[in-house]
Amino acid sequence: MNGNARLLPVETPPAVERRFFDDPVAAVDRLVELYDRSSAFLLDRFLETLAGGEPAARFRAFYPEVRLTTALHSQTDARVSFGHVALPGSYVATITRPDLYRDYLVQQIGLLIRNHGVPIAIDDSDTPIPVHFAVATRSDLNVPQEGVLRYSLRDVFDVPDLETMNDDISNGTAGPNPDGSMPLAPFTAQRVDYSLARLAHYTATAPEHFQRFVMFTNYQFYVDEFEAFARTALADPDNGYIAFVGPGNSVLERPDEVIATGAKIPQMPAYHLKRADGDGITLVNIGVGPSNAKTATDHIAVLRPHAWIMVGHCAGLRNSQRLGDYVLAHAYLREDHVLDDDLPVWVPLPTLAEVQVALQDAVAEVTQLEGFDLKRIMRTGTVATIDNRNWELRDTPVHRLSLSRAIALDMESATIAANGFRFRVPYGTLLCVSDKPLHGELKLPGMATDFYRTQVASHLLIGIRAMEKLRETPVERLHSRKLRSFQETAFL
Repeated sequence: MNGNARLLPVETPPAVERRFFDDPVAAVDRLVELYDRSSAFLLDRFLETLAGGEPAARFRAFYPEVRLTTALHSQTDARVSFGHVALPGSYVATITRPDLYRDYLVQQIGLLIRNHGVPIAIDDSDTPIPVHFAVATRSDLNVPQEGVLRYSLRDVFDVPDLETMNDDISNGTAGPNPDGSMPLAPFTAQRVDYSLARLAHYTATAPEHFQRFVMFTNYQFYVDEFEAFARTALADPDNGYIAFVGPGNSVLERPDEVIATGAKIPQMPAYHLKRADGDGITLVNIGVGPSNAKTATDHIAVLRPHAWIMVGHCAGLRNSQRLGDYVLAHAYLREDHVLDDDLPVWVPLPTLAEVQVALQDAVAEVTQLEGFDLKRIMRTGTVATIDNRNWELRDTPVHRLSLSRAIALDMESATIAANGFRFRVPYGTLLCVSDKPLHGELKLPGMATDFYRTQVASHLLIGIRAMEKLRETPVERLHSRKLRSFQETAFL
């Protein structure tokens, strides 16, 4: 298209009337209606544009929004950290994929109505839906790269906007909206859509399959054991698990089925042991390194999981530790550097009691040890996370590790904990000592094989049992006040 493209008339769906709801289910139904209307408008125009010639208009549709307006200060239960706003005013959240977030939205909107005694307003927002994200709802469509069409896509549709696709709300740096309202949710709709698309790319599974309890690991051995556990779990109709999903969205519903292997293994493959209520367990093999740990948690956070934990391998730093011992992190030495700009290293990461107790109880249950005997195989202390895999070749880190009283070192745990703190997702870490480089026990091929064969199955089972214990914890207790700042969004 030529330089006159900006003069094209803008075509939008007809304007809608703002409606007020005191029923959260009806409110979410309206969100679904508005979102489906906008995305269908964009998809129809996109297909017409691909099939036709020069577009005669610029096409635009908008995300729906939820708005709470209250004139009173909050007088809610101070023990519960979400579901209310502290100060009078107007609070707004743009919403995407309300079909995917239905249960979450019903819960959060219901709490607002109950706690503030005012109806919720549902309307179209003034934030356009980028055509890329509307197209992403269709697995059979792709947005062509720039240069394929005879015109620039951005002259005809809205494209992703970095101004509304950032972490300012979660980082505590977001100010009021242009109309004076404040954020109601931790993420904008565009930020959520961005992560939903990235999740499908990095994990090769659709966001719909992710469960609310997430485990991260750094070795394929855990994936193999997770699949074996899933097959056993699916054979028992009473435990609530209904399917196991792997990369490529291959679904296993019976223990004797074979998972399709045609999909290429992505950078961070995800595996989902599903329950009908979404409270199953997702395992993500993030590989080695803090960059992958940050990437995975940046995107999974928009799904608002109830907890995530790291179950991987670490270097034991104390001579008294043995290969196969467990490390329950109660503090983190952050030398991963990938989150320094978003969460400075001087910010402490608190231990979350519910997660710590679940992990410790799971270790005791699986190992059949308790009390002082449990201390023989599990040590609680500081875990250091570093961004140099060959850290043992330098003297300086060793001195800092000694000063910090660290008992273990890895390359992911502090990153996962820090992003849990930043995004208000309960977090924890249970590692297994796989080598002791400071004491002459390096991770060499023969030693590694023996270690993996004997320890991975029990370690993974401990993680699963911990998640199942956390599932029994009331949500209002699990989402600790320790994760909330002075002025928080009402939505989890």
